[in-house]
Amino acid sequence: MEKLIEEYRYDYELLREAVEGLSEEELRFQPAPDKWSIHQILIHVTDSEILATHRLRKVLAEEEPLLLSFNQEAWSDNLKYERLDQEQHMLLFKMLRVSMLPLLENLTPEQLSRVGQYPDGARYTFKELLELRVQHVRDHLAQIERVKQAFSEERV
Repeated sequence: MEKLIEEYRYDYELLREAVEGLSEEELRFQPAPDKWSIHQILIHVTDSEILATHRLRKVLAEEEPLLLSFNQEAWSDNLKYERLDQEQHMLLFKMLRVSMLPLLENLTPEQLSRVGQYPDGARYTFKELLELRVQHVRDHLAQIERVKQAFSEERV
């Protein structure tokens, strides 16, 4: 569990490192019309973190709570991700993660196995939800690298 919490704690730094030194052109580059830019990915990661923090807290506080998902494409389109401030969202991501650390550092085995359920019946333990958070960031770090590569290839 310590390793998982450490990875969760370090995700902000990994995101920062992934975009360090990128130009605005690189951040806004979309590899295809239906693919997100790095800027949009970072906003999405933060929006997802807002909801995930809520889910994690809900599972710790309530008895088998209902967990809700969101339509990421609708959020990106209707919230106009391209117009949102990336730096504010990065700081919000950091603060959401920092706000969870005191809870994570004092978890009991019983809390790790507390469960939340989605409307489709899928059930996840607190630990599984936390693992999904770390994996979500890892998946998007890989996506950021693919966008950087596509930008480089287009400039050749």
